Amino acid sequence: MSSIKIKAKFIDASGTTDREVTISQAVIAGWTGRDPAAVQKHIKELEELGVKPPATTPIFYRVSAARITTAETIEATGTASSGEVEYVILQTGGKMWVGVGSDHTDREVETYGVTVSKQMCDKPIAMSFWAFDACAPHWDKLMLRSYIPEKSGRVLYQEGAVAGMLSPADVIGRYTNGGKALAEGTLMFCGTFAAKGRIRPAPRFDYEIEDPVLGRKITGGYAITTLPVLG
Repeated sequence: MSSIKIKAKFIDASGTTDREVTISQAVIAGWTGRDPAAVQKHIKELEELGVKPPATTPIFYRVSAARITTAETIEATGTASSGEVEYVILQTGGKMWVGVGSDHTDREVETYGVTVSKQMCDKPIAMSFWAFDACAPHWDKLMLRSYIPEKSGRVLYQEGAVAGMLSPADVIGRYTNGGKALAEGTLMFCGTFAAKGRIRPAPRFDYEIEDPVLGRKITGGYAITTLPVLG
């Protein structure tokens, strides 16, 4: 089993701690919307790209933990990949933590193999996490956003409240068949929103999670270096 060590800031009631943690399992949860209409909208926009509907909703894809990265640049083959902002949950040190990342995905490969497409690209995450217990009382107020550069400038690409997706407890319960916690060292991406306009590639992807109640944000971003497709 692959694993990767990351350095991040862990923020809880006692303050901020910088530490290195090991991620031994990475999971991408898909189709996690609470609103069936919103789920169908995302399924439809992917169908327009040739992606087959999922076998179940939600669905859980395993990827190599080595795909998790905090790098400021990733490499992707060709120009058919794009990011998706998602809240992430990490089980480490006996506690659950909340962060934000991008399920960067190869859209061309996605048309013939979603599981393979998830493994094709690195999965960037921001370098800060909040203790889940501090967010839990007002969980549904948390917001996710992403931005991409276009000719007109930096534009809002995705936006929505986490209230639009299954709660961490629900996602975990479905993944673990009723369990209350992920296995130690597991990081899970927990779903995304439809893009504003259409799914499209960009040379950079910025993303954030906002806690308006506690007045704080976690932000991340990365550039995409395109590798040539030679046949």
